[in-house]
Amino acid sequence: MSNETLTPVTSEERATWPDHGLVKLEKPFVDSRGEIQPLVDLMMRSAVLIESKAGSLRANHYHRTDWHYCYVVSGEIEYLHRITGSDDPPQIIHVKKGEMVFTPPMVDHGMKFPVDTVFLALSRNPRDQESYEADVVRVEFVATEGLNTWTPGDDDT
Repeated sequence: MSNETLTPVTSEERATWPDHGLVKLEKPFVDSRGEIQPLVDLMMRSAVLIESKAGSLRANHYHRTDWHYCYVVSGEIEYLHRITGSDDPPQIIHVKKGEMVFTPPMVDHGMKFPVDTVFLALSRNPRDQESYEADVVRVEFVATEGLNTWTPGDDDT
């Protein structure tokens, strides 16, 4: 997938999105077997489980067309965000276990992990490396000093 083949976002698609930020989850279905928590009922092309170590930083970028929901399975995320192109300092949302945050396209975002964290990222676009890199634009609006980070070209070991 190259820049030329990125699927543009339509106004109809945009109308299905929740507000940017924490997502109000539906009540779970509960019976004697346990519970079922609805998360996302939209067409998507990627669901990934991500483990992040305490003291790490992920993202520090924005997406041209991709959106994603991040649901915290365990731990917590310090989610920093601002509209792409803004010079405003980032706003912070603390996303705790059992909570979910939504990021639309064209929003700078970074995720700090104060504790070991596991979360699901549910995304519009495929997450193979070529598709992902065609859509992502890295920005350094979150300071990286003292945090464990990665960018393409870093040693993967």
